[in-house]
Amino acid sequence: MLEFQVTATGVDLEYEGDLGANDKWVWDELTTNNKARISRIFLFKTSDLLNPPSGNQSFEDYKYQFRFGTFENDYVRVPARILEIKNDLLISRDVTLRRSLFVAERNISIFLRLSELLDHSDSIVIGGTHPDAIPRDVFEELLKKFPNTYELNRYADARVQTILSQYLDGMRDARGRYENYLNRNKSLTSTRKIDLDLLKKLEIEKYILIRDLIKDSLATKKNWSEGDWQKLMLSFLLLLFPKYIMVLENVTIHDYYSNPSKKTDRFIDIALVDANGNLDVIEVKKPFDDKILRKSQYRGNSIPTSELSGSIMQAEKYLFHLSKWGIKGEETLTKKYTTELPPGMRIRISNPKAIIIVGRDQIGGANMTGSQLLDFEIIKRKYANMMDIITYDDLLRRLNNTIAALGC
Repeated sequence: MLEFQVTATGVDLEYEGDLGANDKWVWDELTTNNKARISRIFLFKTSDLLNPPSGNQSFEDYKYQFRFGTFENDYVRVPARILEIKNDLLISRDVTLRRSLFVAERNISIFLRLSELLDHSDSIVIGGTHPDAIPRDVFEELLKKFPNTYELNRYADARVQTILSQYLDGMRDARGRYENYLNRNKSLTSTRKIDLDLLKKLEIEKYILIRDLIKDSLATKKNWSEGDWQKLMLSFLLLLFPKYIMVLENVTIHDYYSNPSKKTDRFIDIALVDANGNLDVIEVKKPFDDKILRKSQYRGNSIPTSELSGSIMQAEKYLFHLSKWGIKGEETLTKKYTTELPPGMRIRISNPKAIIIVGRDQIGGANMTGSQLLDFEIIKRKYANMMDIITYDDLLRRLNNTIAALGC
């Protein structure tokens, strides 16, 4: 067993084995190797031992006393070498020291895990008023979230079951048991409310900024070219569509069908790559009025304008040529953008989709009627399996709904 004893200058660690155990091995390690590991977590040198045993020492009732840490203002400084990490530990003097502060179940070193996540050798500070300190309550919450033996066993079973279930029948649902355990153990999934509130506030501010920027541009930038609108949208496309991680501009693709006698280059203004490397297309058009549905009807139905039909056709052709390009296209594009892609990622052309941002929900200076909105929705659903058609007003509504939902 071990105890931490506070002295006038610091903290000592007292160690003696369990009842009936022979503790001479510690002294043998110190004299032979000049170091000994106590309680599987603390590594001491011979010079740390404050009460070396006498020549005829009986170890039956002997307690080793090691210098563990020294006082430094309001903290106890524990040398990094004792914990076998690269950072000294500064722990507030008002924290009661115990073994469970340093080691989790299965003798996992808590500060070793923490030190491995740091890219510096500055001191790790726990509690107190130091500006770089981890607050005491946060550290206590961290200790609660270290996995216990039961969880580790359930996790190991789940991993084994996931692999072997492909080959063996009649296996128990270990993954289900593991997930049920996580769902029951709220301490493992709890989130500090202040952190969640802060994240939601930042998300709301992000979407408000984008919404206001689009609204202002719609009101004051009527003379902008299509290229200007593309530049504006490029600045926050990845925020509007978070499934994507990368924007590619002016992507060259090959067309082998328009002229079978030779290859023709086509150019996609903007392409998007998702987290799995899948490539999609996005078309950004000018937000003109009267560019969605014609003013005149055909047999009582509103039909798309040539602007909308042309945008749809253009996107369809891009998707067609991408799909036909296939594996060769994947290799060509991956090679071209390899320095921009995350390490190990390759571009995939797998049933690509398109997004078209075009026009306003207005006809003849007025908002669409209910009948016109229904006809437009039918048009959008016709192409829903391959593209998403979004007006600038629809984009603003989505942002407003997102802001309202996050603010609840």
